[in-house]
Amino acid sequence: MPDVGLDPVEVIEILVKLDEQIQIEQGLITVEGDKSSIEIPSPISGVVKKINVKVGDQVSTDSVIMIFMTHQKNSHSQEQASVDVSEIKKSTIKKNVIHATPSVRRLARELNINLSDVLGSGRKNRILKDDLKLYTKNISHNKSKLKVEQLEINYLQKNIGNNLSNNWINIPHVTQFDEVNITALEEFRQNYNNEECKKNINYKNVTILIFVMKAVAHALLRFPIFNSSLSVDKKTIIFKKYINIGIVVDVKNGLLIPVLKNVDKKSIIHLSSELTLLSDKARQNKLDRLDMKDSCFTISNLGSIGGYWFTPIINFPEVAILGVSRAIIKPLWNGKSFIPSLTLPLSLSYDHRIINGAEAAHFICFLKKLLSDIRYLIM
Repeated sequence: MPDVGLDPVEVIEILVKLDEQIQIEQGLITVEGDKSSIEIPSPISGVVKKINVKVGDQVSTDSVIMIFMTHQKNSHSQEQASVDVSEIKKSTIKKNVIHATPSVRRLARELNINLSDVLGSGRKNRILKDDLKLYTKNISHNKSKLKVEQLEINYLQKNIGNNLSNNWINIPHVTQFDEVNITALEEFRQNYNNEECKKNINYKNVTILIFVMKAVAHALLRFPIFNSSLSVDKKTIIFKKYINIGIVVDVKNGLLIPVLKNVDKKSIIHLSSELTLLSDKARQNKLDRLDMKDSCFTISNLGSIGGYWFTPIINFPEVAILGVSRAIIKPLWNGKSFIPSLTLPLSLSYDHRIINGAEAAHFICFLKKLLSDIRYLIM
């Protein structure tokens, strides 16, 4: 035996038979320690005349495991020779935490089986050949039951996917997460909608998203760096003197972003009607190029679906995008007690080449101020 350390190892497999012709480097036995399976190769060629070990034996360094009959090149005489383990290098020892013999490992490679996926039934969870057969049988059985369907990606999905991929790769995204107490806003919104519904049965409710749009428009005026873009040569920041906001609309097999123009100059009611019209056009695939052109800032609203914070991808050449999730009731401390409050999660992604973290924090805090008390919208 070669140097396998101070502790004995167990013989778990005999790889040759008596009177078998063996070539140099051919495996003779496999032994196993606590965390390794070791195949002991032959340092010489010859015929096996005696096997001194059996499966289950404990062997250690310098144990004589076999005796060979060899043919010497310089004479026709035959002589017995024991395995000279001093010539076996430690580099031949292969370690793996998975307990399996080399023959099982070879079979696994031939069958293209990852042994980490196979449950061993042998001692110490050793993987046996029968385990490989059972695994192969189960895989074949499962494949016969699995059915798949391939669907070609349509033009809209390809276009959206390419844009998102390019934007994610080329823009260093950072996302600022926060939440705002919109209890007062929601109370006002519901009261207003209820009053208008009594006047007109065809009235369309104003949503929270409209107030978010109006607040964003105010924030873009207060923080113009968010209403900018980077020049093609990346040497100049271009500031826009108009406030157009794109709204992500979920349509069949993709997303579209209709753009509401001059949001800062329009009323809440006007914006609500315009967004309803553009959203309907998007879902009916009737948007034209002008409807999706010249956006300064994008809002992605998942409020109707659910979830909490997420990382929206910036819509190039814009430098920021706001993600809005579903509002939920949470207990908020008012200094004396916890009050059930409706909180709206906000996720602001920004281009870190142009906007720094402090500016993003100021921007989202200003949004929170506007949405927590809508009276600030008229200031």
